[in-house]
Amino acid sequence: MVHSETAVDGWTERWVVVEGHEMLVRCSDEVEGATPQVHIHGFAISGRSLMPTARLLASRATCYVPDLPGFGRSPGWGYTLGVPALADAVVGLLDALELDKAVLVGNSMGCPISLEVAHREPDRVERVVLCSPAGGVHNQPLVRAVQQLVRDAVRESPRMASVAVPDYLRFGPVNAMQLFAELMRFPSMERLLRITVPTLAIVGTRDPMMPPPWRVRELARLAPDNLTVAVIRDAAHAMNFSHPEELARVVSCWLDGIDITDEVLDEAATAGTPGANGTARRPRVFQVRG
Repeated sequence: MVHSETAVDGWTERWVVVEGHEMLVRCSDEVEGATPQVHIHGFAISGRSLMPTARLLASRATCYVPDLPGFGRSPGWGYTLGVPALADAVVGLLDALELDKAVLVGNSMGCPISLEVAHREPDRVERVVLCSPAGGVHNQPLVRAVQQLVRDAVRESPRMASVAVPDYLRFGPVNAMQLFAELMRFPSMERLLRITVPTLAIVGTRDPMMPPPWRVRELARLAPDNLTVAVIRDAAHAMNFSHPEELARVVSCWLDGIDITDEVLDEAATAGTPGANGTARRPRVFQVRG
């Protein structure tokens, strides 16, 4: 159920009711004939971190960018929600928005949440996009994951601080430690290997939360047939914020069934999507599986 709506920066901010609680979701203009996309944010941060990429993808599909319960501007449910409960919230959001089927685009913690939704509700998930998928043995033990986060912070765009710092402070250290420990225990790889929904995993070469590129190639060779793996050079963990042009083109190529190569993406760049400095970027990407 939609509670209220407000127009902000060309998008509509809606307050919807999920499990008796209000949740904020940013909505782009409707695109008829295309499966809607739901962009799911990462650990301790809000959906604002996903907006640069979501804005670019909104030309091809209606995009929804929520703040999950307890994150950003959405009030909490009285306790820290783990991945299964956050997946419940996403399913509830699909119901509230009356979406029979969606493409889920997750970043970091949003990836295991997306996988859990696809595992439970495969008929409602057309495709899954995993951007910088977090969780698993590479991020264990907890102290190692914290060290990885610290290394990542200095590799991100300075502009990211204006989003991340207020969101982290609002989420709070106690909630952060509880959720981080739960996230590291979640069986992300098991979910990835079990779901049959077409899935695209995208990692950055400068992301300390991810295995090194040679390990990504090795793991990709063991991946199921429904999984495509791509790499964006020089991207760190928050690629949805720092590399929106490259990421949006990679996702669009995959959705259109086009091989993800520098040549294809360079052609798109030449067509004129400007980078942060006002000139077309020359993205460096490669597809390692799919």
